[in-house]
Amino acid sequence: QVQLVESGGGLVQAGGSLRLSCVASGRTFSSYGMGWFRQAPGKEREFVAAISRSGGSTYYADSVKGRFTISRDNAKNTLYLQINSLKPEDTGVYYCATKKGTYSYYVLASYDYWGQGTQVTVSS
Repeated sequence: QVQLVESGGGLVQAGGSLRLSCVASGRTFSSYGMGWFRQAPGKEREFVAAISRSGGSTYYADSVKGRFTISRDNAKNTLYLQINSLKPEDTGVYYCATKKGTYSYYVLASYDYWGQGTQVTVSS
């Protein structure tokens, strides 16, 4: 069993920045890949970014490349998402999740444990 707790969301103006955090407990953090997803009102949850167990490989949705940076600190059991140049379309609830085995990083079904989410709202 894994517990994930996100934090760092908030209300920001377009062009601003946020740093989201996800603290994991219950299993060896460095043993699994991690991902960030987001869900806007009335829309399906979508892939944002992911990172390998060691942090050596990262993956991004095209819509966030160059603006978002995913990272992890295995010593602190913490996953991060640095979000820069925020746009109103980035608004949504952001979730972190643990990835199962060798499944694709980009697919929602590849993830098994999820946090409760943190709200990001970007005003224009």
